[in-house]
Amino acid sequence: MITEVKKYYDGKSEEVIAEFGKSFYFDRRLFFADVRVSLAYCDALFQAGVLTRLESERIKNGLQAIVKRAEFDKNYFEEPAADNIHSFVETRLLQLIGETGGKLNVGRSRNEQTATALRLWLREEIGEISKHTRDLQTALINAGERQKEAVLPAYANQQKAQPILWAHWCLAYFEMFARDRERLDEVWRRINVLPLGAGVLAGTSFEIDREEIARELSFEGVAANSLDAVADADFAIETVGACCLLMIHLSRLAEDLILYNSAEFDFIKLTDSSSIDSFLRPNKNLEILELIRGKTSCVFGHQTALLSMMKSLPLGVHKDLQEIQETVFDTIDTVNSCLKIVQINLENIRLNEAKTKDAAAKQYLNASELTDYLVQREIPSKIAQEAVGKIILYAVSKNKNLDELSLEEMRGFSEIIDEDIFHALSLEQTLASKNQIGGTAPERVFEALESAKVSLEMEEN
Repeated sequence: MITEVKKYYDGKSEEVIAEFGKSFYFDRRLFFADVRVSLAYCDALFQAGVLTRLESERIKNGLQAIVKRAEFDKNYFEEPAADNIHSFVETRLLQLIGETGGKLNVGRSRNEQTATALRLWLREEIGEISKHTRDLQTALINAGERQKEAVLPAYANQQKAQPILWAHWCLAYFEMFARDRERLDEVWRRINVLPLGAGVLAGTSFEIDREEIARELSFEGVAANSLDAVADADFAIETVGACCLLMIHLSRLAEDLILYNSAEFDFIKLTDSSSIDSFLRPNKNLEILELIRGKTSCVFGHQTALLSMMKSLPLGVHKDLQEIQETVFDTIDTVNSCLKIVQINLENIRLNEAKTKDAAAKQYLNASELTDYLVQREIPSKIAQEAVGKIILYAVSKNKNLDELSLEEMRGFSEIIDEDIFHALSLEQTLASKNQIGGTAPERVFEALESAKVSLEMEEN
């Protein structure tokens, strides 16, 4: 029996092992980045005297021909079978120009080639994520401006707390996404360091001008240590980490919209086909945003995978690092798609202003204004809070809002209360009183909207 099992696997083991180690099915997206790296390295080999001018020109022409073919031939990546994107490009180049193509790998290892191509690719992708995040910020500003005087309740501990402007709510998310873009910029700067020239891990014995390669590929500098250059995964972990925070903000925004769209809230309505309609549930809903919540967990999983992969990994080059690419690729794809979905939904919702204003005017959301009123009249804070608590209990027992109580009823709890209390408790004054920088007073919110618009316009210009 053992002999039969051994015989069965002996016939397939090489094929199974070879297939297991392949990465071409996912790293082919590094194609254009890999060719750019090879073009720059070809120039470096020529400058170092490793290649003649004729050899250099043949290799570069061959690489450019490969790129043109890939741009027009949808089936170009299907044949020949390749282990990874680097072997694919090498095979195609050898087919075009013969043995001269093999000289391109003089002094270069797969380790540094992968690290360089991935960094090059990530530079572009982080730029795309930042652009899509900016588009989402624009959608938030537009949503706030469309109904900039609309009021809704803000929540603390899942209970209505205080009234705010709708535009103030939009600006809160604007600030979150602004920080996300700052983090992406910081990650971009740390990615923008050239590992090429590190060799297998100890450097190269050929006179390669790494700084010239960095300039040609628009890297800000070169990796200072060859071992760190090929063994490092910090840039991938930081990229996914920044994306995790971005996804947190997207998931919170998505959940708010889902709740506000529910029949229980009825705060927002859809104006377009951003919902998934069902004949069983004819009301438009934001079901698609539930996927944002689910996909956020997937991105968290990628971050956990990267951290676990690198934990206690001995310094050096390991096959484990191949798994970095798939986690990074899926994270980038997920974030970009989620950004677009949330943007589309924001562009197609309208606030139910009558409903949100009514919700903001009830359930004692102006209680803090009554406390402030008493404190401003030199009532100690603790005593003021106790008095307001008693007034609220009394109002609840009478099934009234605070502003529906008579002056006599209020003065029964504090004689310092006067006629001007009704102005202080009005929804308009409750908002206007929050007039410090960052507050929800209309004047401040409109200033913040304009400032946000100007900052986005300056970026675009």
